[in-house]
Amino acid sequence: MKAEGHPKTTETTITCTCGAVYNTISTVPNLRIGICAACHPYFTGEQRFIDTAGRVDKFAQRYGSVRARRTTPKLETAAAEAAPAEA
Repeated sequence: MKAEGHPKTTETTITCTCGAVYNTISTVPNLRIGICAACHPYFTGEQRFIDTAGRVDKFAQRYGSVRARRTTPKLETAAAEAAPAEA
């Protein structure tokens, strides 16, 4: 086997946002993760919503109003305006 065929590994500290700390060996010196086995709902048995804001809420916060705006006039209005012009 070649001597330089594998990447160098170091002792790594993995830190979760919940406060859990794991020591292992990895190619990355220090890792920060958002969710781990100590706080993941699958392993804890609790039902929690990790993403509290839905897609519509995120869209509304980013772009303002959620309501769609009409760019063309309504059919009744367009027909009423076109009828007197023909007479």
